[in-house]
Amino acid sequence: MMIRFIENAETHYFIPEKYIEFLQDLWYNISKLKTEGILTMSSRNKYPMVFVHGMFGWGGDEGLNRKIPYWGASTGDLMKFLSENDYETYSVSVGPLSSAWDRACEMYARLMGTTVDYGKAHAEKHNHRRFGRAYEQPLFEGFSNEKKIHLIGHSFGGTTVRLFAHLMAYGAPEEIAATDPKDISGLFTGGKGDWICSLTTMCTPNNGTVAFQVAEKYKIMPLIESVAYNYVGIAGRMPMQTRQFFDFHLEQYGINNTPGKEDQRQLRQAKRNLRKGSDNIKEDMSPERSKELNEFMKPMNPTVYYFSYYFNALGKKKVDSTKLKPLNTDFAFLYLTSSLIMFDNRKKIASGDYSMDDIANDGLVNIGSAKHPENQPFKDYDPDHIEPGIWQVLPEFEGDHGTAIGLFADKEKTRKLYLDMMEMLCKTEALQTASAANA
Repeated sequence: MMIRFIENAETHYFIPEKYIEFLQDLWYNISKLKTEGILTMSSRNKYPMVFVHGMFGWGGDEGLNRKIPYWGASTGDLMKFLSENDYETYSVSVGPLSSAWDRACEMYARLMGTTVDYGKAHAEKHNHRRFGRAYEQPLFEGFSNEKKIHLIGHSFGGTTVRLFAHLMAYGAPEEIAATDPKDISGLFTGGKGDWICSLTTMCTPNNGTVAFQVAEKYKIMPLIESVAYNYVGIAGRMPMQTRQFFDFHLEQYGINNTPGKEDQRQLRQAKRNLRKGSDNIKEDMSPERSKELNEFMKPMNPTVYYFSYYFNALGKKKVDSTKLKPLNTDFAFLYLTSSLIMFDNRKKIASGDYSMDDIANDGLVNIGSAKHPENQPFKDYDPDHIEPGIWQVLPEFEGDHGTAIGLFADKEKTRKLYLDMMEMLCKTEALQTASAANA
């Protein structure tokens, strides 16, 4: 029998492996009861913190998260750590390859405990189903202007929460025009901007990403796209019990239904629609589509507090301080992608005709894009002067795209980053309450 050695300040214990697994399962079930609102605990934050993953990511609803937490990665489960420090946090699961629009619709359904509605006009435009899965219970009880939320998005999760917040506040005119008022999702009617307290992005391609341009230039994107969507087509048709480990959330394309229920011709057509259409994550990360999204989301909610985090993988060797290299990453893949970005811009770098915002990157996103959307106001973060309705850019962090979520990162630094973030976001609760009282 396999055993583990556990030590506290006074006593040494030998605990059988099966009991370790039992305790892990117990913690998972307690967390689930908390998520479902059955078990309530006091917390430091008045409003829940809602975390949204990026491309190829997953949230707390996925079985994979129990083995490899997206938030925390190799440093351990951040949701668990923050909960242990009395913060009410949730990590939402949305489509890892879906567009920002579809993901925002999935967020709303998960938060409200209802059926995913992708919108009548949107579904007709993109030739996919209007409705997705149904959630029997909300993520937590009471989501409203009385119990607001803090939104935190990593990578494309940042684009997702931006669009979600915009729709909550301003709605979707095209959906209102196309849908019977009795049949429209509350997400599209707007008027709920006061349901959100703050919005934080981390390593988000707000203006697209140079990595996308490099991948297109060197013909890498078609290969990545082909592998990803073929994998989805296979894994998304596995039996229900297998999908508890990882879920692609692609019911709108007919890919996640139980095998044997549909004609294979329909499945092939669904895969073609997903790959060839424009309603997917690949299109949304292009510079052109990013500009369209930014224009759509141009107005900023004057009562919401906006923050952004960016990481720089580049550094200078002491022996040659003139050459920038991706020294701030231990992840081979991101070292390669960051080097490729630098190589593609070598002529600009050699001539000195470049901006660090365009060249410096985290392996996937250039820091200028991660700082803020190009068409919205911003300022450097000042802890003594936090303001709503403007992007507040946190000071630069060393690391890569994965460092932000604890992937191959220092555990103490990662946890301190998030504890500092929680403290900052809790300040906005008091500020927003005071502002409302003085209005």
